[in-house]
Amino acid sequence: MTDARLRRGRGSLAVSFFVQGVTFALLVTRIPGIQDRYGISDALLPVFLAAVPILAGVSSVATEKVVARVGPAVVLRWAQPVVLLALLGVGAGTELWEVAVALGLFGFAVGALDASMNMLGVSLQRAYGRSIMLGFHASYSLGGIVGASLAWVGAHWHLSLFVSYLPVVAILLPVALVGSRWYVVGEVGGGGGVRTGEGGRVAFALLLPLCLVMSFAYIGDSTVSNWSAKYLQDVLGSSEELATVPYNAYMVTTLLGRAVGDLGVRRLGAATVVRGGAVLAALGFAVVAVAPGAWVGIVGFTVLGLGLSVIVPQTFAAAGKLFPGASDAAVARLNVFNYVGFLIGAPLVGALGDAWSYRGAMLVPMALVLVTVVYATSFGSREARYGGGHERPRTVDVG
Repeated sequence: MTDARLRRGRGSLAVSFFVQGVTFALLVTRIPGIQDRYGISDALLPVFLAAVPILAGVSSVATEKVVARVGPAVVLRWAQPVVLLALLGVGAGTELWEVAVALGLFGFAVGALDASMNMLGVSLQRAYGRSIMLGFHASYSLGGIVGASLAWVGAHWHLSLFVSYLPVVAILLPVALVGSRWYVVGEVGGGGGVRTGEGGRVAFALLLPLCLVMSFAYIGDSTVSNWSAKYLQDVLGSSEELATVPYNAYMVTTLLGRAVGDLGVRRLGAATVVRGGAVLAALGFAVVAVAPGAWVGIVGFTVLGLGLSVIVPQTFAAAGKLFPGASDAAVARLNVFNYVGFLIGAPLVGALGDAWSYRGAMLVPMALVLVTVVYATSFGSREARYGGGHERPRTVDVG
């Protein structure tokens, strides 16, 4: 496989990450608008927020089996359009059951999309022989910035959800379909199916520390994506328009952290980068919890984004290193804990906010993300290259 084909595969996957960033941001930053449109009560909102990651987790488990037959590229090629159409469905309905169906479809398709997208990223990183995973997630962050900005425009001009979503889906759907023509997967752990490692399976005891790190990171991330707008509006007294800003600011610093993160991993090692990110994320949560006003709260979410930015991509990459012959299976199982984090984070913050205070609720993800420091050794030594200090053969199969 030529370097040119590898570059095309890398570029097409980056486009997929970007499209998903736009899509997800358009959903989560308009949660107050979705709540108002369908008359979802504060008590019922956590149920809706929890249903999406539950279905996504089920789908991620199923994706491991599907990938074994058709490969991750095929799964991603068809999951992404479904996610986009489900987003449009969220904006098109008027009845509570309609948004429930749309969100359910969104969750199920997102599970397949996230798993297959990260499978391709891990296998491409192996083919390149150096850290490139953070670059893919930087594309996701860039998409999140675009999506949050479009959500701000919709809120500012009081556009309906459907009017806000329709032109975005109309543009991104063909982009995703065309870009999927150039997906490639690496020789090891990808391609025609899941390749097993020693003993023919992924040892959960080895994967468990990374699963915990993934959960804690997504508890933090779900706190921002699900509650930042509501926190700014209800606790810090901002307008609905200003309430879309924290997620945007969070995504800006997430983009910055991921844009330089691969270089940091190559020079300092993944463990050092992850430790630093965890400490910085905890500091951001502390600022949010004590913020006297909306703009200080935005600063806290901004710092938080810089800290969390490096953790998730490196967790997927570390799973690929631990199970080089079964990376698809490892990524699919690890991805479930993405949704475990969302499942715990969204209702946990809501329940603590109602029973105690939303300021106090911010201290819980702060403490959990600090636990990541303990597990940082699971990310390996300072060795810069992916897979043990030597460049792997750049041979890939078309996915």
